[in-house]
Amino acid sequence: MSQGPDEAAFVAALDRVSAALPGLDPLSAGLLAALDLGLPGDSRAFARTFGVEHALVLRSLVGLEEAGLVVVTARDGRTQRTRYESAGCAT
Repeated sequence: MSQGPDEAAFVAALDRVSAALPGLDPLSAGLLAALDLGLPGDSRAFARTFGVEHALVLRSLVGLEEAGLVVVTARDGRTQRTRYESAGCAT
């Protein structure tokens, strides 16, 4: 996780999310944990930071959106970069 969030803080956030939503797969929990830490919701940046295929991140975001846990705020049609935020955020 070079140039990414503090590893201990991310693991703690991941533990909180996993405890609150035990049915989530690890990638979805990681996406929510990143938001919990205040990291920008950007699918491509998440994929690069955590070494995950962008397509897998996008698939997890679809599931999180369908579950009402995130809201997609922007999507680039060419690159599929998706910006998202917690469904509980008020911006």
